[in-house]
Amino acid sequence: MRFRQVHLDFHTSEAIRGIGTRFSKQQFQSMLRKGHVDSITVFSKCHHGWAYHPSEANETHPELDFDLLGAMIEAAHEIGVNTPVYLSAGLDEKLARRRPEWLVRKKDESLTWAKDFMTPGYHVFCMNTPYLDVLVAQIEEVAQRYDADGIFLDIVGVHECYCQSCVASIRAEGGDPRDLAAMKRLWERTYARYAEATNAAVWKHKPGLPVFHNGGHITKGRRDRAFYNTHLELESLPTGGWGYDHFPLSARYAQTLGIPYLGMTGKFHTSWGEFGGYKHPNALRYETALSLANGARISIGDQLHPEGLMDEATYALIGAAYAEVEAKEPWCADVESVADVALLSLEAQQSYALGDPESRHVHADAGAVRMLLEGKLLFDVVDREADFAKYKVVVLPDAVPVDDDLMHRLAPFLAAGGKVLATGTSGLTPAGDAFALKLGAAYVEPNPYVPSYFRPGFEVAGLPSASYVMYAQGQRVELADGGVAHGSRENSYFNRDVFAFCSHQHTPSTLEADGPGMTEGEHGIYLAWNVFEDYAKKGSLVLRESVLYALDRLLPKKTLRTNLPAQGVVTVQRQSAKNRWVAHLLYAAPVRRGTGVEVIEDLVPMRDVAVEIAAPAGAKDVYLAPSGEKLPFAQEDGVVRTKVPEFTSHAMVVLQF
Repeated sequence: MRFRQVHLDFHTSEAIRGIGTRFSKQQFQSMLRKGHVDSITVFSKCHHGWAYHPSEANETHPELDFDLLGAMIEAAHEIGVNTPVYLSAGLDEKLARRRPEWLVRKKDESLTWAKDFMTPGYHVFCMNTPYLDVLVAQIEEVAQRYDADGIFLDIVGVHECYCQSCVASIRAEGGDPRDLAAMKRLWERTYARYAEATNAAVWKHKPGLPVFHNGGHITKGRRDRAFYNTHLELESLPTGGWGYDHFPLSARYAQTLGIPYLGMTGKFHTSWGEFGGYKHPNALRYETALSLANGARISIGDQLHPEGLMDEATYALIGAAYAEVEAKEPWCADVESVADVALLSLEAQQSYALGDPESRHVHADAGAVRMLLEGKLLFDVVDREADFAKYKVVVLPDAVPVDDDLMHRLAPFLAAGGKVLATGTSGLTPAGDAFALKLGAAYVEPNPYVPSYFRPGFEVAGLPSASYVMYAQGQRVELADGGVAHGSRENSYFNRDVFAFCSHQHTPSTLEADGPGMTEGEHGIYLAWNVFEDYAKKGSLVLRESVLYALDRLLPKKTLRTNLPAQGVVTVQRQSAKNRWVAHLLYAAPVRRGTGVEVIEDLVPMRDVAVEIAAPAGAKDVYLAPSGEKLPFAQEDGVVRTKVPEFTSHAMVVLQF
């Protein structure tokens, strides 16, 4: 799997003439070299439904008069660049207008994406219709005729659908389309049948050829879906609605699955389909480094001009980042993460709500990842099938039920001395729970006062001693036998309503303790609010500092310590084949511009960054990669201490054993 990829969109209307007329093998190759590109995803079929090559299974774009796909593959292969081939699987606007009965329908028969055929935009196909046979034939044609290095199938997933094919299918099985549970099972089977049929269409002709099914998000806890892919492409354009927190959350989960994966960003100022939009080169430098730090290869999204001319400004932009990636690759291949903490994803715990709109992420997961990044903890995001024995602490964010199955999985971890940090309702049941008692908490009820207040029983770094408002739902608990309180919970005088309110927002605290707010017991620490969700939405520092205080108690011997500021990111990757660890230090400060667009422009140098790593063996050498600059270091009690004099954006500190 190549490190420096480009995903070359080519969604091109039939209303545009001269398709591909300015394509030049020499210019195409020149731009790939300029961009330091080693793989480029090229198009067989776009969202408009057209093929960019001669086709019997589809229709060639009416304004294209040569085999553009074949020409691109030939040109790329001539200079050693791979060419995965893209087919729009879920969208085909040409066919949508001819066979509207094959489209996904909501319960009220309305369409998805474009709401009707008078609104510009696309319409999603249901794979429980004869459309699947059409798609399979298109895939087989590409696999047979072209020297593709992979197949990328786009806009697919488990869709809520009440088209007449789905209604007829459920009734033929003796089911009722009004039965949501039965419909959910049908939609799951539809996706499984699609994935199996399309994979077979590829591997029938080219066994083992890489295949990826893109739905825009890798659902945590659904390994069955993930393993329909030979690899994962984590679509995460920071400026396109995903934000800079999404990729670390997605990547820290993907790396635990043992599947090759890459991070997909874009060259666009905003998102896909933007012509003439360019992000600052420093943004791409940081985003590509962030992928490397998380064990991923990289794909950068571009869109080809209808005339087939590669944009020189784009490949200068990409090349500035990929030249750095190329130099760093030897220290980033075949790595596995080093982590102290396992964040048990709340998304992975929740049954995937088919029939409801899919959230791009769960707030509790996002808030937890932001805290762990800012606290410089080494962590993975995991599901129930993970090996907890690899970690020292497991975090249960906000609403994780500790049922018999999870308790069975946690028991060996806890017996071996592992600790748990639980928040909100995690581990609680209305009848009281033995697990919560082991965290020092005896459950009473949900706190009727929202918001309520927390008075920490410890010094909060950088903040005064006070009663801090906790906006999220809290729980009333009492101190269990043998438990220790690390702060108290206080209530407001009353909840705000039309007949009783005080000031502009919420009612102040009574300043009277109403039980513990943080408890500690034999198995770990419990914090009585949905603090991770609260941090994702509000960002109050007391939330983060309370969690970091708890983790400091549960992790007295961390693998890594550093003085990198809060916005910095730290990971450690183990490169066993080279007998070395690589610590990645990153720093950039995204700013919000416009409406919801996070921009990186300035990269501020970091100086005198201290790094302490509890190493598995004595280090023979410590240096910066790829420069090879030696770093003075000291070792004592298994801890390697060094200092990075200065870096901008990304530094790799190598411990050679």
